[in-house]
Amino acid sequence: MIEEDRMPESDVVSTRKPTLVSVIIPVFNGMPLLDIQLEGLAAQDYAGPVEVIISDNGSTDGLVEHLEHHPLREQLRLRRVDSSDQPGAPHARNIGAQNAEGDFLAFTDQDDRVHPTWLSALVEAAAEFDAVGGPIETTSLNSPEVARWRPSPPPTERFDSHYMFWAHGNNISMWRTTFDKVGGFDEAMRSGDDLDISWSIQEAGMTLGHAPRAMVAYRLRLTLREALRQAIAYGRTQVDVYVKHAPHGCPRYPLRATMTTLAVALLCNPSFVFVRRWVPTGLWALHTGLLLGRIAGCVHHRTLAYL
Repeated sequence: MIEEDRMPESDVVSTRKPTLVSVIIPVFNGMPLLDIQLEGLAAQDYAGPVEVIISDNGSTDGLVEHLEHHPLREQLRLRRVDSSDQPGAPHARNIGAQNAEGDFLAFTDQDDRVHPTWLSALVEAAAEFDAVGGPIETTSLNSPEVARWRPSPPPTERFDSHYMFWAHGNNISMWRTTFDKVGGFDEAMRSGDDLDISWSIQEAGMTLGHAPRAMVAYRLRLTLREALRQAIAYGRTQVDVYVKHAPHGCPRYPLRATMTTLAVALLCNPSFVFVRRWVPTGLWALHTGLLLGRIAGCVHHRTLAYL
């Protein structure tokens, strides 16, 4: 039976404005970089009411005492909630959302910095979408050398995948109704929960928009070893996400993409001096780590579909 009076979800939210925005930051031993993020939040041009939730995932660096006397405590309506009962950013994000009072939830990370138009751009776009992501840039918080490792797409371009668009975990927002409908972030994910929830939102028939002015400065890993370790974790978790969403239509990983990654891993090793001049070492670490992680993930899930 067709419900003639029922509007699509995106039409329902098109007339809504948030009564309160809750910015949620999962934090684990984030000092002193967290203060840089809080300064960015204090510089927002958004005129509506905002609260900032620090979801403390077991910090041991004096975070509690630091927040109690923080100079931005009143301005940001800063609150700390305890999420130390289970490690991991997905759990910390969920606990933060459960304790938030806002009807619109914006998520970012402890070691990045939001641009001044971040929140206003997300809220403006959310008038037409159930969830909204934004771009990242790698030049503000990183040295020129490190910034070459992970070039960012233009702000107008969404983050694409071989299945659906997605939003970075340090720059994703949604109505509370959207969050509740998909059940929040999957706490079984070691990372990749941003990819997972982005796809889950769209699989549930809701919309994921992109706000080009909602820029976040993204802090990269400083050493080749750290970048490689992070990329391996990303690659393994990608397979977890792909396997989870395969029943909903996620296809096999494209062979051409795998061959490109393999070529970069084999031919662009930074030990080759003549290559190092042309290919950033961090880009090699990204491709190599993703490939190694996907191999480990496919072994774990006993599949070759996502290499």
